[in-house]
Amino acid sequence: MIKEFNTQTEVSVRLEALWAVLSKDFVTVAPKVLPNIVKDVQVIEGDGGVGTILIFNFLSDVSPSYQREKITEFDEISHEIGLQVIEGGYLSQGLSYYKTTFQLSAIGEDKTLVNVKISYDHESEIEERVKPTKTSESTLLYLRRLETYLSNGA
Repeated sequence: MIKEFNTQTEVSVRLEALWAVLSKDFVTVAPKVLPNIVKDVQVIEGDGGVGTILIFNFLSDVSPSYQREKITEFDEISHEIGLQVIEGGYLSQGLSYYKTTFQLSAIGEDKTLVNVKISYDHESEIEERVKPTKTSESTLLYLRRLETYLSNGA
């Protein structure tokens, strides 16, 4: 049975700028904001919309070494993007299903509220580090790094 974990954060950047790096430019931005984790991101299939398949290759000291994801939701009007892990990554660590959905809303001219929904399932016991409360920390760290990246004039 698929479970959900929800969290949110405010990011001190304009919605349009954050949406661009989360939905269109992440192939080039992710390795820049997570240089100690992400080696590169490649589009394997698709045009960046629903159905696009990406592979995140991690540095050699990160295990597992990659994570393949599929864009399952993409709505430019509501600023929502969903990424489902389809191979490697969290699926190699005891989860049978893992999806992260970001939904952005402007709260003022230079602030964005990001709602994060993590949907997950597992068939057996999972390690503490892959529980949604822990994986959400990684997601929030990524959003903070994007905030810093954009605030520094990127």
